[in-house]
Amino acid sequence: MKRHGSSQAQRAAMLGANPRFQLYLDARKRHRHGLTLEQLPDGTHDEQDAADFIRQACGVESRADIDRDIHAESILRRIVADYSAWERRQARGQ
Repeated sequence: MKRHGSSQAQRAAMLGANPRFQLYLDARKRHRHGLTLEQLPDGTHDEQDAADFIRQACGVESRADIDRDIHAESILRRIVADYSAWERRQARGQ
């Protein structure tokens, strides 16, 4: 299903440029692969890695495609929700 007029591509670009989101990707990869901070230090993921992650997760070639694909938009919303939950845990010191 496709739709027009959304600003999800811009949201995805802003998210990928966010240094905190890049740290989230570091923490996410450590958790998923059982790595230590020494094996995968903070600051490993950069803006390009974040853009690649978002495109791959959403199943699109370009972030602009997210604006035209409701399934990709729902995946982006899930990514944002997971990232927000991680931020809340960080604020609580967990």
